[in-house]
Amino acid sequence: MSQLNTPDDSVVLIDGPWTHRTVRANGLALHVVEAGSGPLILLLHGFPEFWWTWRHQLTALAAAGYRAVAVDLRGYGASDKPPRGYDSATLTADITQLVTALGEREAILVGNDLGGLLAWTAAHTSPGLVSRIVVVGAAHPTRLRETMLTKVRGQARASAYFTTAFQIPRRPEQRLLSDDTAIDGMFEDWSGPAWRTTEDYAEALVRYRQALRIHPVTHLALEHFRWMVRSLPRPDGRRYAKLIAEPITIPVLQLHGGADGCILPSTARGSSAHVSGPYEWRQREGIGHFPQEEDPEWVTAEILRWVNTE
Repeated sequence: MSQLNTPDDSVVLIDGPWTHRTVRANGLALHVVEAGSGPLILLLHGFPEFWWTWRHQLTALAAAGYRAVAVDLRGYGASDKPPRGYDSATLTADITQLVTALGEREAILVGNDLGGLLAWTAAHTSPGLVSRIVVVGAAHPTRLRETMLTKVRGQARASAYFTTAFQIPRRPEQRLLSDDTAIDGMFEDWSGPAWRTTEDYAEALVRYRQALRIHPVTHLALEHFRWMVRSLPRPDGRRYAKLIAEPITIPVLQLHGGADGCILPSTARGSSAHVSGPYEWRQREGIGHFPQEEDPEWVTAEILRWVNTE
């Protein structure tokens, strides 16, 4: 794709019943989209998406009396794109400092995929600032590391995108930028069959192709996956493992699709071993790695049920 055809940040500034603005946190300008007022629910997207994956929840949570805020993570969408800082600890610090920058003393975090990993991490690092978490399509990072190393025919195979293909320098970026089928293939492999027949799915592919091609989003998005693998034997990887070693004490709700081809249900379900506080597991058959888009009414209802549970 030529530079003349490369989209800019404006492609993620999508109009709707919400407000776009920029908030400074952890030395970054982070693009946020918000609706409603009340207790803060901070929505964290995953790869290869951006804030728009939470479009259904933004309006529904606002209507239920919450301040719903979806953020473009570091390196994505209309947020700053520095060359470094794509390790899990730094990305989590972006999020916890964003809560304070939004003028709040605490938040409920809801995260999918990478956003789910950050929600898990924030539950370890900032239990006073994060009151509870809802994890969608994401295993606890320790559980994910274990299964990628031990479940060769299971999670290791499902994770081959980021443990093997994404580790090669430059080539995966070039393919994602030049070939629509590379992005489409990930959604086909990871999502459930029903969503793939809808107009909503077709529109999502167009949106995510455009957003991933904002320079240099593709490269920066892959940097986190490279860090996940390459940090394992390094001091920074060992520090992160120690950071998330103690059990989580705040309430955790884990939502997962039975047809998730990226993070297998058997992998995700084992995350309960890392939680000592209130914990619930909910699995929905027929949906995949993106439940907030594949069955938004179910996800919204579960979030609202959980956040209103004493």
